[in-house]
Amino acid sequence: MSPIMGLQLLLVAGGAIAVAAVARRKGWPAPLLLVAAGLLVSPLVPAVPLDPELVLYVFLPPLLYSAALDSSYLRLRDARRAVGLLSIGLVLFTAAVVGFVVHLLLPDLPLALAFALGAIIAPPDAVAAVAVGRRLGLPRRTLTVLIGESLFNDATALTAYRVAIGAFVGGTVDLLHSVGEFLLAAVGGVAIGLALALVFAWLFTLTRDSLVENTLTLLIPFAAYLAAESVHASGVIAVVIVGLYLGSRMHLRGFGTRLVSDAVWQVTAFFLETIVFALIGLQLVTVIRGISGYSAWEVAGYAAAVLGATILTRFVWVFAASFLIKVRGGPAGPGRQQRVLLGWAGMRGVVSLAAAFAIPPEVPPRDRAMLLFLTFTTVIGTLLIQGTTFPALIKRLGVSSDQERYEDRLSEAAAQQAALEAGIAELDRLVAELGNEPDEIQKQVVDQLREKSWRRSLTAWERLGGGTGQGGAETPSTLYRRLRRDMLQAERQVFVRLRDERRLDDEVLREVMAQLDFEEAILER
Repeated sequence: MSPIMGLQLLLVAGGAIAVAAVARRKGWPAPLLLVAAGLLVSPLVPAVPLDPELVLYVFLPPLLYSAALDSSYLRLRDARRAVGLLSIGLVLFTAAVVGFVVHLLLPDLPLALAFALGAIIAPPDAVAAVAVGRRLGLPRRTLTVLIGESLFNDATALTAYRVAIGAFVGGTVDLLHSVGEFLLAAVGGVAIGLALALVFAWLFTLTRDSLVENTLTLLIPFAAYLAAESVHASGVIAVVIVGLYLGSRMHLRGFGTRLVSDAVWQVTAFFLETIVFALIGLQLVTVIRGISGYSAWEVAGYAAAVLGATILTRFVWVFAASFLIKVRGGPAGPGRQQRVLLGWAGMRGVVSLAAAFAIPPEVPPRDRAMLLFLTFTTVIGTLLIQGTTFPALIKRLGVSSDQERYEDRLSEAAAQQAALEAGIAELDRLVAELGNEPDEIQKQVVDQLREKSWRRSLTAWERLGGGTGQGGAETPSTLYRRLRRDMLQAERQVFVRLRDERRLDDEVLREVMAQLDFEEAILER
């Protein structure tokens, strides 16, 4: 990499983080603001190429792994029918419909390339939708379906894309071979993912070093993706399976590993997503520059038709699939309002652009430019049209997770009560094992442990009232946290003053600061 390109990427990353920081402070969806900022500055800066290998082999694996770690295997299993219908059925349906639409619009374009375009823009990227949905309180089942769809749909789309491109290069379509390739990708990805998950789970039993374990986890998504892709299996599925398996066993790891892992993957996902969405907008000039031989009205009409077909196809599939499940006596699916939200949450992302940029050189330059342009306009159109209106749609439909949040707090409070009783019983057993009557110091320690346990249980029950008591007054736990935070700040100032007076070494300052930080983190949680 040349110094100029390195500086260019550094500026892109720095600018993207600055835009994301503004979005987070204002409470705006960062992905949408990043795309819009990229579009605005694209004509003013040198072209920033989007390397498909960089996206598929560097950005995609850790983003998938981070999302899988943060997902619930149990909730995904409960929603497996909906997730399967969207991540497999909808992707193939979208690829077919969009392929036929493109073939009608551009009859000179080979049919295989038309279906390749359908496969390219078929998988939605739920990052923006999930970010908005969590902030505005979408029901958990709807979020689970969106997350599950985004975890698995890339595998279906990339496999269909390879089949379509192979048909164009080879000149024929072997349906049996195509189905076999799809099954190999899916089954192979699951098998490799499970095998690697068991290997890594075993490795984690050999160490309790949080630094080593979290460093190893940074390699896991790349190892899983490369291992699967090297045998033509689905790297996407392999990464997701490993992430779901290890995420469900995170409770077996040490507390240090869990604390560090959460921070590591939050930073990693934020950094990569920020750069990815900025790169999407920055492709404007590159994409437009390759279009030739068409009038502006023609290309605008083609883009609008493909975008409309993509959006409409998702609505048709969501409502038709729900109706068929109901007719066949299946389990109750999402309500009408949630179906509308699922239908409108079809924003496309960087995987589609990466697949378009990876179109092989055998494709004529004019056709390749048109495919890339239609992909770009669909990605941008769905992000800016659906993404910007998604929050208003959630509010308009009145979909809320308030009842779920109340039930979560109620179940947490009940669980805290059960845990308290078990902890107190264990404390009584340990005190009884002392044999002799506890002395005054031992009694004080035992009383402090009892008080801390009761306070944690009390906090969970108080949270049911939103942290306020009768008449809007602070509850004891809320008052305790507020006062203790102020005390911690005063204590920090003393430690820093003593360090500045050279009465305390920097190493000691870092140690005591870490202790105070952990206590404040507990207060915040």
